[in-house]
Amino acid sequence: MKPPVAARRDHERSRHGDVVNDPYAWLIDREDDEVLAYLKDENAFTEAGTADQAELRETIFQEIKSRTKETDLSVPTRKGDWWYYSRSVEGLQYSIHCRVAADGPTPPSLPEDGSALPGEHVLLDGNVLAEGHDFFSLGGFDISPDGRFLAYSFDFAGDERYTLKVRDLSTGEDLADEVENTYVSIAWSRDASTLFYTTINDSFRAYRVHRHVLGTPAAQDVIVLQEDDERFYVDVLLTRSERFLQITSRSEITSDVRLLDADDPAGSFQIVAPRRNGVEYSVEHWAHPGDPARDLLLVLHNADGKVDFEIASMPAAALGEHAAWTPLVAHRQGVRLNSVEAFAGHLVVGYRREGLTGLAVHPVDAATGTPAAQGTPIEFPEQVHSVGPDENDEYDTTRYRLGYTSMVTPQSVYDYDVATGELTLLKRKPVLGGYDPDDYVQERVWATADDGARVPVTLVHKKGVEADGSNPCVLYGYGSYETSIDPYFAIPRLSLLDRGFVYAIAHIRGGGEMGRQWYEDGKLLHKRNTFTDFIAAARHLVAAGWTTKDRLVARGASAGGLLMGAVANLAPDDFRAIVAGVPFVDALNTILDPDLPLTVMEWEEWGNPVEDPEVYAYMKGYSPYENIAEAQYPSILAITSLNDTRVGFHEPAKWIARLRAEAGGEQDFLLKTEMEAGHGGRSGRYSAWQEEAFKLAWIIGKAAGPAAG
Repeated sequence: MKPPVAARRDHERSRHGDVVNDPYAWLIDREDDEVLAYLKDENAFTEAGTADQAELRETIFQEIKSRTKETDLSVPTRKGDWWYYSRSVEGLQYSIHCRVAADGPTPPSLPEDGSALPGEHVLLDGNVLAEGHDFFSLGGFDISPDGRFLAYSFDFAGDERYTLKVRDLSTGEDLADEVENTYVSIAWSRDASTLFYTTINDSFRAYRVHRHVLGTPAAQDVIVLQEDDERFYVDVLLTRSERFLQITSRSEITSDVRLLDADDPAGSFQIVAPRRNGVEYSVEHWAHPGDPARDLLLVLHNADGKVDFEIASMPAAALGEHAAWTPLVAHRQGVRLNSVEAFAGHLVVGYRREGLTGLAVHPVDAATGTPAAQGTPIEFPEQVHSVGPDENDEYDTTRYRLGYTSMVTPQSVYDYDVATGELTLLKRKPVLGGYDPDDYVQERVWATADDGARVPVTLVHKKGVEADGSNPCVLYGYGSYETSIDPYFAIPRLSLLDRGFVYAIAHIRGGGEMGRQWYEDGKLLHKRNTFTDFIAAARHLVAAGWTTKDRLVARGASAGGLLMGAVANLAPDDFRAIVAGVPFVDALNTILDPDLPLTVMEWEEWGNPVEDPEVYAYMKGYSPYENIAEAQYPSILAITSLNDTRVGFHEPAKWIARLRAEAGGEQDFLLKTEMEAGHGGRSGRYSAWQEEAFKLAWIIGKAAGPAAG
C-alpha cells in the first residue's frame, strides 16, 4: 500500500511578528468525516505495514498471558469491620471489587488458586458494568465511613467525564442518586449522609466541588467551591482520621488547602494557609490520642526556600495562620520529601535521595505526646528498587502497608510492624512459567550530559548478556511534571529480555528522580535539558557497549512522546526506531490555544507563548511538529486515541502527515489511532496486552535482527 497523503490547507498562525503556515491544522476536528476517513486510512496502512508481524504479536500476547496468573486476588485492606480487596478471573477483562467481614487484625489467607474468599460480598463487578461498551474505566471508588455505601463513577468513552452513582451495600442495589460529568475525587461526610464530588468544565479542568445530600436530586446539589483561576484544579477527600473533609486547589507550582469538620457537612470550609504564588503545601491530620485540643496538622511545604520540602506542624485550631508552622522534619537539600502519612502512634514519611525512593517511620514521642522529628528508614537488600505507600485506610494501627518492586522483583506487598521493625511479605505478584529473578541483572549507570550533569540510567538484562555491542536495546524516558519513572517490574518486558534485549530507563531532567531542582532544570526555558539528557543516555549505552545505534529503540508516551519527537529531530542518527504513545508533538500550537483542554494549566510547566515572545521562540525551537527537517529519520510508530482529552489525537496525526511530506524519500512512519479509547489506551487487561504485544513485535522487528530471534 501507498501511505495516505493528508491534504495541505493553508492556515496562518501569527504571533509576536512571526507568521507561520500550518498546513495540517484542519486535522484537529474529530467530527469532520474527512478527518475520520484519514485516520482510518492510516490505520489500514499500519495494519498492512505490520501484517508480517501478526504471528509474532500473537506469540508475545500468549507469552504475556501465560506468565500472568489470570485468576488472582489483591491483598485485602482493612477498613472498619471489613477487609476489602479486588480479584480477577481468567477470561474476564476487568476487576471484581469485594469484601469479607474482619475477624482479626491479620489479613485473611489468600487461596492459592486465586478464587473468592469465604464469605465474600461482591461490591462492584467491572465486567458487569462494562457489558455492551467498547471502553470502560472506573473513576472514583469510595466506601462510606460506616461501610454501608459505595460511591463509584465510570466512563464509557475514554474522555474522563464520569457518571457518579451510589450503591447500598446492604442490598447491592444502586440508589436513585446519579450525577453526570463528574471527575474522579469523591469524599463522604463522617455520618455518610452527604457526598462531596468534583466536576470539570469545557477545558476538562476539575474546577468545582459540590455537596450532595443522599436521597435528593442532583439539581439541588450545592457548589461549595468554584476555582476560577484557570491554572488550578481541585480535589476533595476525607482525612484518614475521618476528622476533616479536605479540599485542595493546586496548580503546577502553587496550592492551598481548606478543611471542614467531617461531622458538619453543611458547614463552610476554612483555609489552612492563604495561597502564595510558588508555594506548594499539602496537609495531613494527626489526632492527639488524649486531647483533641492538641491535634496537629502536618504540612508538607516548600515555603521560604525549602526547595526539597519540609514537614511542619501546626495546631489544628490555628487555621489561616502560616506563622503557626513549626518545623518538624527539617529541609535537607537533595532529599526530596514527597509525602507524610499520619497514624495514631506514628508518621510515615516518603522521600527520594540520589534517584531512589525511601520510607521512614517516625514514632510518637512518649514524653511529649507528639510525633518525633527523627525517623527510622525501612531497609531493603536491593540497591536499585522502588518503595512507596500501599493501601493504609486505618488510622489506629501498628502496621504499615507498603509496596515494593525493582527491575527484577515483581510487585510486592509488605506489612511493616512499627513496634518491632519486622517486614512481612504478604504477596508477590506471581509470574508463571518458572520465572527466576536470579536469571536477570539490574544495575544503575550514569551518563554525562552536555553541561556536565550526571544522569542516572537504570538497566536490566538477562544474565549472560554482555556489553559487547551486539544487543538490541529499548531506552524509555519521560522527563516532565516532576514525574519520576522509578525502577519497576513488568511481565511484558520479559518478552524483550528473553530475546536478548537490554531495557533501560533514562531518569532525565524534568522528572523528579534527583529532587526538585532536577525538575526545575528540565522545564520552561530549560526544557532542552530533557532532550539532551536522553540523547546523552543513549550515547552512553552505545559507548559502554550495551547496544549500537542501529539496534537502539527509543520509547516514550504523552509528555514522553514530546521527548520522542524532539530527539528524532535533534539526533535522528542515534536511534533505529521510535515508539511514541499519545505524543505531545504539536506542543507550541496546543499551548498557544487557551480554548483547548488543560492548556492554561500547562503554562506553568512550559511557559506562556501567548504573552511571552521568548517562550514562543524557545518552544518553537524544540516543538517536534515545528522542526521537521529533510533528513533520514528513525522508523517511527505513533499511537494515539480519538477520545484522548489530555493529548489530542490531532497532534500525532499532524506530525506523521508532515514527516511524510517534508522529511524526504519513502520513510517508515506509521500512525495507529484507537477509535474507542482515551489517554491510557484501550481498556481491559486483555486489550491492553494485545496493544502492548503490537508495540513489542514492532520493536523486535526493528531492533532485534537475527541475533535476538
